[in-house]
Amino acid sequence: MFDLTTLASQDVEQFIPHRQPMVLISNLLEYEADNLLTQTKITTTSPYFDDSLQGVPNYVGIEYMAQSIAALAGIEAHLRQDIIRVGFLLGTRKLNMHISHFKAGETYQTQVTRLYQEESGLAVFDCKIIHNEQIVAEANVNVFQPQDTKNYIAEATG
Repeated sequence: MFDLTTLASQDVEQFIPHRQPMVLISNLLEYEADNLLTQTKITTTSPYFDDSLQGVPNYVGIEYMAQSIAALAGIEAHLRQDIIRVGFLLGTRKLNMHISHFKAGETYQTQVTRLYQEESGLAVFDCKIIHNEQIVAEANVNVFQPQDTKNYIAEATG
């Protein structure tokens, strides 16, 4: 078990199924039931960094949202003393990107809030990416996290 008061000092990788170099969120900031706030620092070594933009294209924001949702699920799994499970991004609704890219040297916060979840693992989240107290991207994100990923994939491909 971990101490929620030290969340910001925890390694993000212990809460998500991703590994470097595909860990896109930098820090976990604040957790409460059904909500998580994360942070992403944009550097020239950030995944998907585009030299011509001097930043990361805005469409990568969907993955910042998805990894923040995964981190919320991972924190909840740790609290239940359960394993970290793989989830699937199904799609988005009401997607609005208010900037063309995430700028190098800047830090962005992603707020995810669970709106709905079924026992099957299907869930909908309200997601916002914030920079300097302004929303720069937002969407409702639909995800699915099966209890048994290997069995689910075998059935889907069989």
